[in-house]
Amino acid sequence: MATDLKFNASLGCTDPQAHPVLIIGQLRHLNLLKFGHLSSKLGPRVSEETFLNAIASLHPAPTDKTSLYLDLATVAALPLKASRHNTPSRAHAITRLVKNHVLNVAEESVVLVCERENLFASACAVVRAFPVYSRKTGNGQAGNKSQFSCGDGSDTSRNVVNVEFIVIDKDGGVESCPLTEDEIKCIDEAARGIRLAARIVDMPCNEMNVDHFVQAVQEVGQELGIVPQVIRGEELRERGFGGIYGVGKASTVPPALAVLSYEPKGAQETIALVGKGIVYDTGGLSIKSKTSMPGMKRDCGGAAAILGAFCAAVKCGFKDNLHAIFCLAENSVGPNATRPDDIHTLYSGRTVEINNTDAEGRLVLADGVTFAHKDLKANIILDMATLTGAQAVATGKYHGAVLTNSETWEVKSLQAGRKSGDLLAPIVFCPELHFSEFNSSVADMKNSVSDRQNAQSSCAGLFIQAHLGFDYPGVWIHVDMATPVHCGERATGYGVALLLSLFGGHSDSKLLQAIAPTEEEPPSKRMCRD
Repeated sequence: MATDLKFNASLGCTDPQAHPVLIIGQLRHLNLLKFGHLSSKLGPRVSEETFLNAIASLHPAPTDKTSLYLDLATVAALPLKASRHNTPSRAHAITRLVKNHVLNVAEESVVLVCERENLFASACAVVRAFPVYSRKTGNGQAGNKSQFSCGDGSDTSRNVVNVEFIVIDKDGGVESCPLTEDEIKCIDEAARGIRLAARIVDMPCNEMNVDHFVQAVQEVGQELGIVPQVIRGEELRERGFGGIYGVGKASTVPPALAVLSYEPKGAQETIALVGKGIVYDTGGLSIKSKTSMPGMKRDCGGAAAILGAFCAAVKCGFKDNLHAIFCLAENSVGPNATRPDDIHTLYSGRTVEINNTDAEGRLVLADGVTFAHKDLKANIILDMATLTGAQAVATGKYHGAVLTNSETWEVKSLQAGRKSGDLLAPIVFCPELHFSEFNSSVADMKNSVSDRQNAQSSCAGLFIQAHLGFDYPGVWIHVDMATPVHCGERATGYGVALLLSLFGGHSDSKLLQAIAPTEEEPPSKRMCRD
């Protein structure tokens, strides 16, 4: 049965017998609670003595849970510690606890006990526990409902999970005021964005090819009152988008560049988000093996995250120019496929010798970031992609890799990762040492490195920046999220919450402003001063 999510401003009054409840928090926060704070969710089934004894029995290692009433009322404690490279919200533990302990009945509640600074990340962690897409047969399956559903509980044929909050203030007290309308709206829109991104990533290519992705972009545009710009097929070749065209020309569904632009009055900056949207990646003529090809439907994860984040950011009130650029193609095998040794001229005007058709993401993104610079005049360009398998080696399953020409924005990106639960770790930015990996004797560069042991993820990102120019005066940020885009066989919606937090200072939403990165002094400046 599919699940809708409903975020409530305050705790409702329910009986666990008919409406199960899962309470999650850090042990130090749970110990601050009095029975009266939760009596509306537990009575008449749980006594104060049972509640206090249950809290006292929790010994998280790393998590722990105990029953308050059969399996219908449960309290769970999050890990005691979170290192500096983790999110203080313990978001990944929240997702696991929700997945493992919700009962999937008609209606139930998850109560999050947290500090206000962790409110957004904790809510997003719950969202990630409930995938949307399904093609399993039976009634009420998620695949039969609009991809834009955030789950508001309006469909009575679907299960409903009410997500409610007890907020702990800085003095260790429990806040009595309910969440504001602004906070609920922000969380709702973030949830819709995460579920939209996850649904697209989970969909197979026969249901999410380039045509379908363009349709999804158009539907988001229609919802926001924006008409997207779409450049398709031979028009890409005619206008010089050699990267996107070269990657997608062998597919029966032609490649496309789609752009959504939001330009409010009074904007001071222009931000462009560029997403890799490879709807399926066979590897092209440098074909993947039978074991490495399954799962390549996820290669559009960067574009999916940007679509979800763009929709949420605009709905929450974005104050500056915001562009979302989707570089869409299917990397197929066929008579028209790009061959190794072919040379393509990209939108930047630079020539690329193809030595690996399975290094296609950087080609489409190179066209995308160049378009953002040349045509949209963006002064902040962020590209997001499931770019390299090496990302998993460099930063692991939970942390995306961030590469940027700005140390200030590197620090901001790491902060945004911790505040959103979409974690990041920096990788080496050193073009003067690494870009020689792409040397070609017949073109400006090759598209794949000569030494695969030399900072592969950094080199892949530098290829993209090379088409902006290493002297590009604006801010360029590259996020490689090849591994955190999924957990097991399900998409996570990674990137949506990250982008909302990273650019929260450009939003009218007070909640996003509160979790936006602060202006910290970069480490190298502190070291130089000291």
